[in-house]
Amino acid sequence: MDDIHPSSDSIKVESKINYYSDGFDDNEDPFFLSDDDLVGGDDGAADALLEDIREDEIDLLKQKQQDCKILNATELRQRMEHDVAQVSAVLSVSKTEASILLRNYNWSVGKVNDAWFTDESAVREKVGLFVKPLISSDIVSNKRKIIICGICFESHTSDRIIYADCGHLYCEICWSIYISTSINNDGAGCLMLRCPEPSCHAAIGQDMIDSLTSEEDRKKYSDFLLRSYVEDNRTTKWCPGPACEYAIEFSGADGIFDVTCHCFTSFCWNCKEECHRPMDCDTVKRWILKNSSESENVNYILAYCKPCPNCKRPIEKNHGCMHMTCRVCRYEFCWLCLGPWKGHMNCNRYMERTDTDDKRKKLAKESLEKYTHYFERWDANRKSKVKALADHQRVKDEEFKKLSVSQDIPEAHFEFISKAWLQVVECRRALEWSYSYGYYLPDSEPAKKQFFEYLQGEAESTLEKLHNCVESELKEFLDVDGLSKKFSEFRTKLVGLTTVTGNYFEKLVRALENGLSDVNSHGTRGLEDEAEDSWHCDRCTYANPSSIRSCKMCVPSDIDNVSGNE
Repeated sequence: MDDIHPSSDSIKVESKINYYSDGFDDNEDPFFLSDDDLVGGDDGAADALLEDIREDEIDLLKQKQQDCKILNATELRQRMEHDVAQVSAVLSVSKTEASILLRNYNWSVGKVNDAWFTDESAVREKVGLFVKPLISSDIVSNKRKIIICGICFESHTSDRIIYADCGHLYCEICWSIYISTSINNDGAGCLMLRCPEPSCHAAIGQDMIDSLTSEEDRKKYSDFLLRSYVEDNRTTKWCPGPACEYAIEFSGADGIFDVTCHCFTSFCWNCKEECHRPMDCDTVKRWILKNSSESENVNYILAYCKPCPNCKRPIEKNHGCMHMTCRVCRYEFCWLCLGPWKGHMNCNRYMERTDTDDKRKKLAKESLEKYTHYFERWDANRKSKVKALADHQRVKDEEFKKLSVSQDIPEAHFEFISKAWLQVVECRRALEWSYSYGYYLPDSEPAKKQFFEYLQGEAESTLEKLHNCVESELKEFLDVDGLSKKFSEFRTKLVGLTTVTGNYFEKLVRALENGLSDVNSHGTRGLEDEAEDSWHCDRCTYANPSSIRSCKMCVPSDIDNVSGNE
């Protein structure tokens, strides 16, 4: 049974949106702008194009199924209270008991209902709820009756005695200390608080918490409850952004888990790492572990160090001559032949060896060089992505004001610049993880590797044009007085670059996620593709349907039309 929540005013975010096309729907074909649309034209061409773009984005958001919602603390509490009220009404139990049930079943209304109607007694036994109090009301109805507390063993009148449904009697002070200690020492464990009697598993509800603790402890308990609602619920997770207090509710089932919070933190909802399309979560974990492990240090030692012939410690050569002295055992030897230096003459004569150490060293060196190649480019794009995000914020905070003054245009009209920067960030992220993808691409499939490297190279070239345009070409308009035709042309050009770059990257990501299925291991198309009415691009060998005239992958040629003669 699925959990149902009432509609709220929370802002909904589309998890299936084409993150690399900046919201433009290409209807399965690239969206290319003609030269007439992108270069020159009247002064109102760019405004008309931007208006069409905004309408396209709104239509796209309405058409797509919205799988992701961003919720603040108030909205989370409303949902939690709604779930508690729903269980209370359906099962005819108090809200305190409904809250205990939901906590024990990971806040799933459906699981609670299913278990309850299957075997109510078993559920009560499991969570510590009793059908009725085990203590007679006559015991505490007499206000003057003296009762001994089971913890401090002090005598108290019955009006100072508190008990849960299990009937174990303790004084108000001991109960308060017991609950407060659990809240302050046990963290979220206080939500599963049971009766102080060691052999008793009766649950302590929020009604007792609220009546016996201080305001500070009640707030802590309430915060733990809210955290439990998010962290134990399979459909919600906290945003991992620094100091962010939003939670993400996600119900997508299409295998795409990229979400973006209001704090601009983009992450994979499945593994909570940064968005990493086209890489799957397991491979991303392997890559991150490899980057943080010491395995590459071992490869470096094997590739560039030699063992001391005496103590076998690895030694790296840092001087010019071949006379080596081990710093550990002070043994002197020749770096080239590893023979003792005393009495050493020369070692220039070649002697054939069948030793496997050379082969092992060669393989280690090749492995290190391959890893270094992909890691350096992965890291460079990661740093470029971070800088682009910071530059975007700086441009919005500082340069938009200067641009508004110099061009006499309201800052709201510079949204196309902001979108271009965000497109750069998303494409840098995709390019970053494409290098990790390339590292794990099997060497036994050379055709796929060649096709991948071609697509990746074209994507990199395409992105550099967009990045250079939004980063460098914008600066010339900051100190110019009055709106110029050049700025209108710049705006049209930047919008076109943003669109085309996004479309290309989305198709690149999809191709990688599909395992480059258009190419088989022998470098030829599959028979099923040959049977279809299609043509192969002479430039990249991509199989295109006969219904289109331009290759779907060779976007950079259109980028050149957008960019003009640079």
